[in-house]
Amino acid sequence: MRITAVTCVKNEGPFLLEWIVFNRLLGVTDFLFYSNDCSDGSDALLDALAARGIVRHLPNPAKGRNYQMEALKDATRQDVVSDADWTWIADVDEFLNIHAGNHTIPALIEASGDPQAISTTFQFFANGGVEGYVDRPVIAQFSQCHNPDLWCGDSAIEVKTLVRRDFPLQYYGAHRPFFRNDLAEEKRPHWTDGSGRAVPHKFLVAANPRRIRKFPAAGARVHATLNHYALRSLDSYLVKNDRGDVNRDNRNFDDTYWRERNDSAWEDRSILRYLPDLDAALAEMKADPEIGALHDAAVRLHIEKRDALMEQEAYRKMHEQLRLAPTIPPEELALMRALGITA
Repeated sequence: MRITAVTCVKNEGPFLLEWIVFNRLLGVTDFLFYSNDCSDGSDALLDALAARGIVRHLPNPAKGRNYQMEALKDATRQDVVSDADWTWIADVDEFLNIHAGNHTIPALIEASGDPQAISTTFQFFANGGVEGYVDRPVIAQFSQCHNPDLWCGDSAIEVKTLVRRDFPLQYYGAHRPFFRNDLAEEKRPHWTDGSGRAVPHKFLVAANPRRIRKFPAAGARVHATLNHYALRSLDSYLVKNDRGDVNRDNRNFDDTYWRERNDSAWEDRSILRYLPDLDAALAEMKADPEIGALHDAAVRLHIEKRDALMEQEAYRKMHEQLRLAPTIPPEELALMRALGITA
């Protein structure tokens, strides 16, 4: 079975090898990376991996700012996608955690009844008080998360989707594929959630713009869930948010994104079943002198960027604001305050 993972990156150098090795453990056979405007050596590392046949690396074709959609449009023209049995579109901070069978994508497909698409539901993992960046697997550092059935007061949670080759594709979205509105009902795809259940009809036909990439999460994680480490360490989050305009026009930094994803009410350590094999495969990949050196260079540049940002007052304020921010999501905290409940 040929399974291709497609992703877009900018300055993800320290995290690339873990994501590639992890997905290979799941059964991913091919990788298509698009990169743009990298200053941390991501592109050099990807070029070295491409020279070894481990990935295919292309410059992002976007002319404007719509990097992901332009890349996904281009991806349909690449044989590494068109010849694949399944395509998996995800970001480098997203890890598919498969509970079924031997914990691989083929096992997920079998458990789900071999549909034409499988949408797995996000589970956002909190920062957990981890301030400093260290060069260790992300999946080993963060285990706290929100209630899997609820996120920020919403029972519907976003998904990412595995797509089979015969899906009646109109175009790929970042979270889900789309088919034509006029597609005959009998030709609509067999599409399941992470428990092998048919996805809700309104999601299937993209009838509700507010839920075009999400559906109720309750009961949707029997066979798989999608661990999303959007925050990682506080150091890495600062680097991720380096846009050069943190204090533009004297605006205060908006910590909503961080607070919404930093709910530590639950703990899920199930993904750690992959860790021994991940550590061994990472060590093997880093044993290649050039790959190891390029990874180490990306780590060094990541830390240097953190240090440079922390020399700026705006980023020091951001760091302190995030460090002290409540771990209760904004909506929940507002309700507690309205009810007179002290956090």
